[in-house]
Amino acid sequence: MSLRDELRSVHDNRHLKLSAEMIEVMDRNGRALAASGLVERALAVGAPAPRFTLPSATGAPVSLDGLLAEGPVVLTFYRGAWCPFCNLALRALQEHHDAVAARGARLVAVSPQVPDASLSFAEKQGLAFDVLSDVGCDVAKQFGIAFDLGDELAALYEALGLGLAETGAGNGRTLPLPATYVIDRSGVIRWAFVAADYALRAEPEDVLAALDALDAPEGPDTPDAPEPTS
Repeated sequence: MSLRDELRSVHDNRHLKLSAEMIEVMDRNGRALAASGLVERALAVGAPAPRFTLPSATGAPVSLDGLLAEGPVVLTFYRGAWCPFCNLALRALQEHHDAVAARGARLVAVSPQVPDASLSFAEKQGLAFDVLSDVGCDVAKQFGIAFDLGDELAALYEALGLGLAETGAGNGRTLPLPATYVIDRSGVIRWAFVAADYALRAEPEDVLAALDALDAPEGPDTPDAPEPTS
C-alpha cells in the first residue's frame, strides 16, 4: 500500500474516533486554510532555502549549512507526534532512509515540538534521521508555511487532549503546513511539496526521483499535488 493510500484510509475512517461535529470543524477550517492562498505564497522551486540552526531531539544544534556541507538535504515539516498523518509520513520516510542516504543526501524532519517531545517521538518511531525543534515555527515562517489555528479548531484540539501548548512550549497555536523540500548543495530548493490538506504528504518515491534529478541539466519541477481527500 502506498503512503497516499494509507493516509486516505486514516482520513476515511476518522468517524470511528471523532464525532460528525468534530469532523465538520476540521473540514471547515481546512477549506478556509486552502482558500487563504498560503500554499501559493510558500517558498517554491528555485528559491534559496532560508538558513537556520535548530536543536535536535538531544538538544545538539543542527544547521542547514552544516547539513549542506555533506550533500543535498531532504527537509520535511510535520505538525507533531499527535498527528497520525505525520506519523505515517515519517514512518514511510524512515523506510526510505537508506535510499536517501545512498544518494548522498541527509533527511531531516522539523516540528514545533520541544526537544524532549521530539526525542520521545524519534525513539518510539525508531527514526534514524534528525528530528529538529522549531518551537514557535520561526523557520516554518521563513519558508512561508506557518499558520495560526483559529479559535474553533484550537479549542477542539484542546478538548481532544492533544497537548499542543505543552509540547510547543506555549506556542501550540502555530503549526506548519505539510511540506517537504529537496535542497541542493548550493542551498537552492530544487523540489517542493506543500499542501493545505493535512491528510496529504510527499510520496517517498517522488523525493527519491527529485534527488536523482539533481545532477540533470534542469532540476525537476514541483509535481502536481495529489487530489485533496474528502
